[in-house]
Amino acid sequence: MADIAGVRVLYTGDYSREEDCHLCAAEILQFSLYFNSEKMAKTIRRLAEKTPEVGETVSGFLVKKAFTYQIMALDDLHVFSQLSTENISQRITIAYSGAFGVLKHRLKQIFESVESLPDEESEGPAFRVHERLTVKYESEKHISLHWRSDPISNMVSDSVIISILLILILITSYC
Repeated sequence: MADIAGVRVLYTGDYSREEDCHLCAAEILQFSLYFNSEKMAKTIRRLAEKTPEVGETVSGFLVKKAFTYQIMALDDLHVFSQLSTENISQRITIAYSGAFGVLKHRLKQIFESVESLPDEESEGPAFRVHERLTVKYESEKHISLHWRSDPISNMVSDSVIISILLILILITSYC
């Protein structure tokens, strides 16, 4: 036995004294290897409950384990892995002493969808931007923004925050 690069190899004899043997091309057998480059993923658990139709899109997480691929629903992720998912609600309070109606009017000029919320739902004056972000009137000197964190809502909130800060700059520059 010989240990070569951490792999044990069975050494059966000393061939160093023998001459090299060269074969003619006619003495070598031809063979071909075919590899399938297609990858197949199995749907598991909730996604496997219903067989998809041909051409139907299957949405889920692609998980590679060993040399197999599995597509699973977000709710099943904790069952098959040590990963867990959480929903993050974000809130930021901004010092704003201007009129709340003016803020809503300015944001309506910038964003396509700005809708008022009923007072009983929001505990005071509030409106929603793009059905993702809620702007609430907290006091004469503060407003708060609330949203559930995801990439699109985060982009909307960033642009609303920048817009509010620019409105504040315009208000203070005219005073």
